[in-house]
Amino acid sequence: MIENLTLDQLRIFIAVSETGSFSAAARRLGRVQSAISQSMQGLESVLGTAVFDRSGKTPRLNEAGQAILGDACRLVEGARVLKARAASMSAGLEPELSVAVDAIFPSAVLMASLKAFSQRFENLPVSVFTEGLGGPEQRLRDGVVRLALNSFITTAGWRDLETEFLTRIPMIPVVASHHTLAGVNGPLTRAQLEAETQLVLTDRTPLSQSSFGGVISQKIWRFADLGTRLEYLLAGFGWCNMPTHMVSEAIAQGRLKRLRISGAQPIELAIHVAFERGRTPGPAGRWLIEDIRGRLAACPESFILK
Repeated sequence: MIENLTLDQLRIFIAVSETGSFSAAARRLGRVQSAISQSMQGLESVLGTAVFDRSGKTPRLNEAGQAILGDACRLVEGARVLKARAASMSAGLEPELSVAVDAIFPSAVLMASLKAFSQRFENLPVSVFTEGLGGPEQRLRDGVVRLALNSFITTAGWRDLETEFLTRIPMIPVVASHHTLAGVNGPLTRAQLEAETQLVLTDRTPLSQSSFGGVISQKIWRFADLGTRLEYLLAGFGWCNMPTHMVSEAIAQGRLKRLRISGAQPIELAIHVAFERGRTPGPAGRWLIEDIRGRLAACPESFILK
């Protein structure tokens, strides 16, 4: 009866390939050479093919051995990750982290936190969904994610949510530098804005089929995502309110112009992290929240309001 393939055989196989001989592999693994040779004979028996060329003084990997080496490495690494994940879960760590993020949230902050997260929790799988308006909350209520970074939380739904304040994002009215409004001197009146097309972000989730950001113009174009609206804004299709951090570079480059509106009040969007009541974030989720909070505190006041 042929014995089953074992991880120990694969580890020895990899050691032989890396050290170049049975004797060197034996020294690395702290075993006698005969045990290494016997294990490799067993491996070849299970695989049904020779993986070493024994025609010379020292056995060397043949073509078949070189071909399966990558598979062996992946299996051994997969077993290591599995063991590490099981150990983490037994210590109370979440089996995975899933987050839905409002597209308005500063991507540079999120990426920096996730990079640090991946280094600290290297074996923890992460899923990130970028959504607009009610999208993150919808993902949370649907059970797709454990955390939602959102600027738009409703009271509707069949589950209660808990929220923690993170920051406020300032919004400013802007238009393409070649648009008619860009050439108007002095503060704009409401009548002047009403006559021009306003690019409006619209919620596409069933939680709230509404438009975001005060609609002023009589002519509006609706967009379901922030990125597409920004492209049309830059192309001169109309004006809208945008997060400062998303348009500051284009303003500095002269591609966009900030509008001054008579009597307008500052617009700020409060960003919260939300999760199901009674299902609080685990150690990994809490670490990510606090890391994001720390990075937001270091952002310029013009981009993020503490």
